[in-house]
Amino acid sequence: MRRNLWRNFDFLLFGAVVFMCLFGIVMIESAIAGNEELTGYPQRQAIFVAGGLVMVIIMAAIDYHLWSSIARFIYVFAFAALFVIYVYGEARFGSARWIDTGLILIQPSEIVKILMIMVLADHFARTWDDKKDFKWILKSFILTFGIVVWILLQPNLSTSIVIFVIWFALLWISGLPVKFLAILAVVGILLVVLAFPFLEEYQQARILNFIFPDPEASYGDVYNIQQSKIAIGSGGWFGEGYGQGTQVQLRFLKVRHTDFIFSVVAEEFGFVGTTAIIALMAFIIVRCIRVAQTASDRYGSLLAFGYAAMLFFQTAINIGVNLNLVPVSGLPFPFLSYGGSSLVSSIVGIGLVESVALRKKIIQ
Repeated sequence: MRRNLWRNFDFLLFGAVVFMCLFGIVMIESAIAGNEELTGYPQRQAIFVAGGLVMVIIMAAIDYHLWSSIARFIYVFAFAALFVIYVYGEARFGSARWIDTGLILIQPSEIVKILMIMVLADHFARTWDDKKDFKWILKSFILTFGIVVWILLQPNLSTSIVIFVIWFALLWISGLPVKFLAILAVVGILLVVLAFPFLEEYQQARILNFIFPDPEASYGDVYNIQQSKIAIGSGGWFGEGYGQGTQVQLRFLKVRHTDFIFSVVAEEFGFVGTTAIIALMAFIIVRCIRVAQTASDRYGSLLAFGYAAMLFFQTAINIGVNLNLVPVSGLPFPFLSYGGSSLVSSIVGIGLVESVALRKKIIQ
């Protein structure tokens, strides 16, 4: 039975993720070249990748129904972790998002994204046959907001939006009536408008600079967006070559190993290289959706679909930021950007999807 079970392991999905992670290490090496302060980052990323891949196997081996049975405990754990970070968090870049363990910095909100997929998938699976009315929507919203509020207080607007996107994606796939779409859209716009005055100054500046760009500005909040566009344009069709991008190697482009890693790929490998990376991410997302479609039950299907929605949104927003199509958000490119917490979270999610894949119709 065990041998037959592992025959359902999605090796194509796993292989695509491994390739993306390894390529990310290579691009981080190029992005931080010559910067002595960041010298060890590629090695650290490699350690996170290795640990994450081990977690894929562990998560796949665990029957995903276990997470449904302890969904309430997972919710309480997520709540407690975020409360601790709010009280005791290590302040970095104007927000308290990290816990310093002495060895590494942990960003609980990244792990909470996966935990909320587990919790919300369980909630919608249990309420699948309930009447799809406003009360049904409100219950799931309250469940989600009970966690998101602590992320907003860090402040971490981008991760909060990601969790709301996961909530809406699962709400939609669970049978959200079309008549509620317009209502939710209006409510969402009103909340954004009302919340704007309460955002941090740097968050307001990002939004205002995007909506009302100053064509004469070449510094401050618009500087890196300009450098990103120059880097992407410099890449042309085939790029300037690995380690040869001027914007990257001369350090005109900032935070190039994290939020703007896509621009590094574009400058060094051009349109062809970025198209290949986007196609690979699309392949990973489609494989996750395929697992959702072949899952043995609703809970497994919702787990895989929720994770696919998270990957799609983060990838689209990261690329959009690099192309100046959306305001700067701080969301990393999944598997590619530097960052231990975000990388491990993304890879653990793959293990969760693989667990669902393993337990579809078992081959006898």
